[in-house]
Amino acid sequence: MRSGDIKNIPADFPREDVRGSLAGFQPKIGVRLIDGKFFSSLTEDELYARYDACEDLVLQLIGYCDRKRRERPAWDLPTLLTKLRGGVAAKGWDLSPAEFEWVMTEVSQRMPGRSSTG
Repeated sequence: MRSGDIKNIPADFPREDVRGSLAGFQPKIGVRLIDGKFFSSLTEDELYARYDACEDLVLQLIGYCDRKRRERPAWDLPTLLTKLRGGVAAKGWDLSPAEFEWVMTEVSQRMPGRSSTG
């Protein structure tokens, strides 16, 4: 998909700018000049790229969880999701805190056999 498909990004996907803060004493405005335009947030292409990466991660983690459920049948889904959360957090992947929460929520909601509280 290209930025033309940005309308397909779920409304609950974080749209925050993931770049860091600007250091220094003097006031600054965090903008970037791209193709003659100033942007203070992610471009549509950047937003879509972040969404696409997070969506791919969700699908990979669901596959991982399915495999772990077969390998460790004694683990209930909440236990598995707790272990998954800790493992993903420890990876240090390039996810903002909001993207991390979105990914974990999506995995939890899409897992077959999840409880109504999961």
